[in-house]
Amino acid sequence: MTASPSTVRRVLVPALVLGASLAAHAQQSANAITTAVPILTVSPDSRGAALGDAGVATSPDANAAFYNPGKLGFETAPYGVSASYSPWLRAITDDMGLAGLSGYKKFGERGALAASLMYFDLGTINFRGEKNDDLGNFNPKEYAFSLAYGQQLSEKFGIGVAARFIHSNLSVANGATTDSRPGNAAAVDLGVYYNTDLSLGASEYNLALGGAITNMGNKIAYTKADQADFLPTNLRLGTAITRELDAYNKITLTVDANKLLVPTPYYIDGYIRGSNAATDLQIKEKNDAIARKPVFSGMLSSFTDAPGGFKEELREINLSAGAEYWYNDLLAARVGYFYENPVKGDRQYLSLGLGLRYQVFGVDAAYLVPNSRNNPLSNTVRVSLHFNFNGQDNSSPVDSGIPSN
Repeated sequence: MTASPSTVRRVLVPALVLGASLAAHAQQSANAITTAVPILTVSPDSRGAALGDAGVATSPDANAAFYNPGKLGFETAPYGVSASYSPWLRAITDDMGLAGLSGYKKFGERGALAASLMYFDLGTINFRGEKNDDLGNFNPKEYAFSLAYGQQLSEKFGIGVAARFIHSNLSVANGATTDSRPGNAAAVDLGVYYNTDLSLGASEYNLALGGAITNMGNKIAYTKADQADFLPTNLRLGTAITRELDAYNKITLTVDANKLLVPTPYYIDGYIRGSNAATDLQIKEKNDAIARKPVFSGMLSSFTDAPGGFKEELREINLSAGAEYWYNDLLAARVGYFYENPVKGDRQYLSLGLGLRYQVFGVDAAYLVPNSRNNPLSNTVRVSLHFNFNGQDNSSPVDSGIPSN
């Protein structure tokens, strides 16, 4: 990408690549919630992406810790690894993408330690001067490194915790002194997972319930410390139910509900910015006070602070739903849907995917079909590779992320 000749020499890169950020959707709505490092909420793997980003209660695999560290204790293979890649804004550029690497190792029968790296490369920006002279290149990037541990407390119930270091390098100075700098933050996740078999009439089902709070951490600052932004702290609750149709066929239905535990910005419904200077100042002062809230206070107030009341609080809940079909624990077909209220960002899309497992190797692919505003991941194929080292003939259902009864 090339910055225009009139580009200010001191700039925060998100202003140049607004379309590359998930926050771009939210900024089109006055009452949407925006955060720093929104990439932390994007599913890194193709299986979850194909299920509409659902995953808090799906069967565990090498990417389990992203959705819910409480699932880790239910891993059965001694260890597994997954690598994923998602092109970003493929219709515009070919040097942006989201890459992920994750893996876990079992400790005993009921514990597992996992590590993961998420890396978001926003490509190379070439800065040009007023006379089209070359001012140099800059490569904005973000990454997050995580360690997680999950433990089964019983045959059906598990808990987990994760710690994460986040680095966001989105600012650059060209030929001028500036206080802009990369931002760093630390965060933790907490998760719980419950899994049980049910008999309903003549049919046998496996029911899983999951819950997780992710990205609880300090604010991240790109300029002054008192101008820091909240991380995308998120509450995720969901369920998955699996039915084995016969010895060769099984299907899972899953639903997740997500809510950002971040304060809602203040606004006046129907008011147009610039209509009245006093009102503009009032809105700015209220939002400045919201931005100064401590993290824990902001999390608690996020359940009751929407200017539109309880009705608006409900609008801040995003829904993910998906269906996963497996044939002979070998071939999978997936479909999912993600819904975000139009006044809260309006991300809505259908997702499709396929999966294959054979012995220790697996591959998943996902394709996103937007039906509202443009999505930076639309019309691209996302791919994940899996390796489950268990010394068994073929991968077992849980080892490979295949739902089991």
